[in-house]
Amino acid sequence: MNLVIDVGNTLLKFAIFKNDAIQLKKTCLKKDFLETLTEALDSFPDVHNCIVSTVANLSEHQLLKLQQRVPVFELTHSAKIPFSNLYRTPTTLGVDRIALVSAAAKLFQNSNVLVVDAGSCITYDFLSENKEYLGGAISPGIEMRYKALNTFTEKLPLLDVSSPKKLIGNSTATAIHSGVVRGVLYEIDGFIEAYSENYSDLTIILTGGDAHFLRDSLKNGIFANSNFLLEGLNYILELNKD
Repeated sequence: MNLVIDVGNTLLKFAIFKNDAIQLKKTCLKKDFLETLTEALDSFPDVHNCIVSTVANLSEHQLLKLQQRVPVFELTHSAKIPFSNLYRTPTTLGVDRIALVSAAAKLFQNSNVLVVDAGSCITYDFLSENKEYLGGAISPGIEMRYKALNTFTEKLPLLDVSSPKKLIGNSTATAIHSGVVRGVLYEIDGFIEAYSENYSDLTIILTGGDAHFLRDSLKNGIFANSNFLLEGLNYILELNKD
């Protein structure tokens, strides 16, 4: 069994895989890492391999405690991956994006795939039907946009994320909700349309923390998969076991 750990900007995600099936999935704050780790491994003592993907490093103490429980493979740019990386600056490509493209390469062979990850940032990653990763785009995520309006203006309030009820906001709050959320939706739909014009038989994957919030409001046909990154990490671990 494999333990997969994704250390994001805000949260950590744990998953335990038996072959390709998730047996356990947990999310926690960074400060709760060791407690969550202990609970997971005590419940599944047959875990013998682990992969860690981190965009916000674990502490040395946390990593040491993990290594004491299970052999750890830390995802880096030197790992064996199932696609050709044509990014002009490959060592700057986030390991989370490497995992997402790896999942696309495994699950959608011989297809053009656009992976949209709606998290702290919104990333767009394109894998060609020849398993060539060409790159994509990065933009601010939903919560970041709300915070930016509050931080860089004198009077705009910081609001919780909310789906706009109407196109035209008739108050400051409803105008912010319409601007932020609809702006994200129009952006994603626009990217999908642009890629579709250039690449036939395009498969679109929507993942990340805001995926289900956005899915029903997007007009393009998409597959929503909240476990896509975890599945990609598990696949990379299998490729690198020996």
